[in-house]
Amino acid sequence: MRYYVAEESEIGDGERRVVSCDGKEIGVFRVKGRLFAWHNRCVHQNGPVCQGRIYNRVVEPVAEDGTTRFQEYDAETFHLVCPWHGYEYDIETGQHPGNPRVRLRAAKLEIEDGSIYVSA
Repeated sequence: MRYYVAEESEIGDGERRVVSCDGKEIGVFRVKGRLFAWHNRCVHQNGPVCQGRIYNRVVEPVAEDGTTRFQEYDAETFHLVCPWHGYEYDIETGQHPGNPRVRLRAAKLEIEDGSIYVSA
Protein backbone atom coordinates (compact mmCIF):
# COMPACT_ATOMS: atom_id res chain seq x y z
CA MET A 1 0.00 0.00 0.00
CA ARG A 2 1.28 3.47 -0.77
CA TYR A 3 0.94 6.57 1.38
CA TYR A 4 0.72 10.23 0.45
CA VAL A 5 3.62 12.33 1.74
CA ALA A 6 3.27 15.82 0.24
CA GLU A 7 3.22 17.73 -3.00
CA GLU A 8 6.66 17.94 -4.63
CA SER A 9 6.65 21.71 -4.24
CA GLU A 10 6.12 21.44 -0.46
CA ILE A 11 9.51 19.86 0.27
CA GLY A 12 12.32 22.31 -0.40
CA ASP A 13 15.99 21.50 -0.80
CA GLY A 14 17.43 20.32 2.52
CA GLU A 15 13.96 19.65 3.94
CA ARG A 16 12.18 16.44 4.93
CA ARG A 17 8.84 14.91 5.82
CA VAL A 18 8.41 11.89 8.10
CA VAL A 19 5.22 9.88 7.61
CA SER A 20 3.71 6.79 9.23
CA CYS A 21 2.99 3.83 6.94
CA ASP A 22 1.51 0.61 8.31
CA GLY A 23 3.03 1.37 11.72
CA LYS A 24 6.46 2.16 10.24
CA GLU A 25 7.91 5.63 9.81
CA ILE A 26 9.54 6.72 6.57
CA GLY A 27 11.51 9.91 6.01
CA VAL A 28 11.46 11.64 2.63
CA PHE A 29 14.32 14.07 1.96
CA ARG A 30 15.10 16.50 -0.86
CA VAL A 31 18.82 17.01 -1.41
CA LYS A 32 20.33 18.73 -4.45
CA GLY A 33 16.89 18.67 -6.07
CA ARG A 34 16.45 14.88 -5.75
CA LEU A 35 14.12 12.96 -3.42
CA PHE A 36 15.21 10.05 -1.22
CA ALA A 37 13.15 7.86 1.14
CA TRP A 38 14.53 5.92 4.12
CA HIS A 39 12.96 3.86 6.90
CA ASN A 40 13.23 5.79 10.17
CA ARG A 41 15.39 3.19 11.93
CA CYS A 42 19.09 3.56 12.52
CA VAL A 43 20.92 0.25 12.05
CA HIS A 44 22.88 0.84 15.27
CA GLN A 45 20.07 0.67 17.87
CA ASN A 46 16.89 1.44 15.89
CA GLY A 47 16.95 5.15 16.74
CA PRO A 48 14.82 7.66 14.80
CA VAL A 49 17.49 8.45 12.21
CA CYS A 50 15.14 10.45 9.95
CA GLN A 51 14.71 13.04 12.70
CA GLY A 52 18.47 13.61 12.81
CA ARG A 53 20.38 16.59 11.50
CA ILE A 54 21.71 16.86 7.98
CA TYR A 55 25.36 17.93 7.73
CA ASN A 56 27.97 18.21 5.02
CA ARG A 57 30.42 15.31 5.15
CA VAL A 58 33.54 16.16 7.18
CA VAL A 59 36.85 15.47 5.43
CA GLU A 60 40.05 15.22 7.46
CA PRO A 61 43.12 14.72 5.24
CA VAL A 62 45.86 12.56 6.78
CA ALA A 63 49.50 13.56 6.19
CA GLU A 64 52.24 11.05 5.32
CA ASP A 65 53.30 10.98 8.99
CA GLY A 66 49.77 9.99 10.04
CA THR A 67 48.81 13.33 11.54
CA THR A 68 45.85 15.48 10.66
CA ARG A 69 46.07 19.23 10.49
CA PHE A 70 42.58 20.42 9.62
CA GLN A 71 39.04 19.44 8.79
CA GLU A 72 36.94 20.70 5.94
CA TYR A 73 33.43 20.14 4.67
CA ASP A 74 32.56 18.42 1.42
CA ALA A 75 29.99 20.73 -0.17
CA GLU A 76 28.63 17.94 -2.40
CA THR A 77 28.04 15.13 0.11
CA PHE A 78 25.43 15.29 2.86
CA HIS A 79 25.12 12.99 5.86
CA LEU A 80 22.08 12.21 7.94
CA VAL A 81 23.13 11.88 11.60
CA CYS A 82 21.09 9.75 14.02
CA PRO A 83 20.12 11.84 17.07
CA TRP A 84 20.67 8.96 19.51
CA HIS A 85 24.35 8.03 19.04
CA GLY A 86 25.61 10.03 16.07
CA TYR A 87 25.73 7.26 13.46
CA GLU A 88 26.07 8.90 10.04
CA TYR A 89 24.73 7.87 6.66
CA ASP A 90 25.16 9.32 3.19
CA ILE A 91 21.72 10.76 2.56
CA GLU A 92 21.79 9.79 -1.13
CA THR A 93 22.98 6.17 -0.78
CA GLY A 94 22.05 5.33 2.82
CA GLN A 95 25.57 3.96 3.35
CA HIS A 96 27.56 4.41 6.55
CA PRO A 97 30.80 6.24 5.56
CA GLY A 98 33.07 3.90 7.53
CA ASN A 99 31.46 0.64 6.43
CA PRO A 100 29.58 0.64 3.10
CA ARG A 101 27.93 -2.70 3.98
CA VAL A 102 26.04 -0.89 6.76
CA ARG A 103 23.17 1.06 5.26
CA LEU A 104 19.73 2.44 5.87
CA ARG A 105 16.75 0.57 4.46
CA ALA A 106 15.33 2.37 1.44
CA ALA A 107 11.59 2.86 0.99
CA LYS A 108 9.86 2.86 -2.37
CA LEU A 109 9.19 6.41 -3.54
CA GLU A 110 6.82 7.38 -6.36
CA ILE A 111 5.83 10.72 -7.85
CA GLU A 112 2.49 10.97 -9.59
CA ASP A 113 1.05 14.23 -10.93
CA GLY A 114 3.28 16.24 -8.58
CA SER A 115 2.34 14.21 -5.49
CA ILE A 116 4.90 12.18 -3.52
CA TYR A 117 3.97 8.69 -2.30
CA VAL A 118 5.94 6.07 -0.35
CA SER A 119 5.46 2.37 0.34
CA ALA A 120 6.72 0.60 3.48
